[in-house]
This record gives sequence, C-alpha cells and structure tokens, in this order.
Amino acid sequence: MQMENQTQKLGDFLGAARRKLGLSLRAVEAATGISNAYLSQLEHGKIKTPAPKNLHALAAEYRVPYTLLMELAGYPTSELQRDAPSTASRLAARIGAVSNEEEEQLLEYLSFIRSRRRRLE
Repeated sequence: MQMENQTQKLGDFLGAARRKLGLSLRAVEAATGISNAYLSQLEHGKIKTPAPKNLHALAAEYRVPYTLLMELAGYPTSELQRDAPSTASRLAARIGAVSNEEEEQLLEYLSFIRSRRRRLE
C-alpha cells in the first residue's frame, strides 16, 4: 500500500509539473526520448520502480530537483541533501516548476533587486 502511495505521489507531482509548463506527453517524449505511454503510466502511478535515468531526464525537462523525484519514487537519498536542501530545491518546493519565460523574468528581477541593493550600500 505504501509503495502505491509513493508512486502515486510521484505521478501526481510529475503530471502537475508537466501541465504547469504547458507540455503534452508527446512534447516530453520528443524532448526526453521517454515514450508517452511510459510517461502516462508513470503519471498514473502504474510504474512502481521508475528508472533513475528517466527521472533525471524528467527533472531536467521539468526544472525540478532530481533528488526530489528520486525521493518521491522511493529511492534513498542522502541525509545531507534532505537536511540542507539547495536553494533550487527550496524554490521548487515553494513555487513549483517554472517556464523558460518565467525563469528569464525571475533572473531579470533578481538582477534588478541586486543592483538596487548595491546602489544603497
């Protein structure tokens, strides 16, 4: 039962991340080489042990932390990584996946904030 919950959590997360980016299963297939049938089964929690290489490709495509996908899939992750998540992991957990356009806008805004801070110092 716990494994089913684990794979369903991963599937729900992956489906939400894909939809947030506005991607179809076929678009993800084209970008990652992972078949849309496999992706669909993954999102529906039917794949109990997803291949780490597939999770790595999906993490890159969806711009989410690989360690998060590994953990959601039930793979052991380093205690250090869990205790001290990266800035990217913390941001992804708070705001989810972002599109390329959103990423560019965030970087531009961050640059603006930093330039204001330098002027004030």
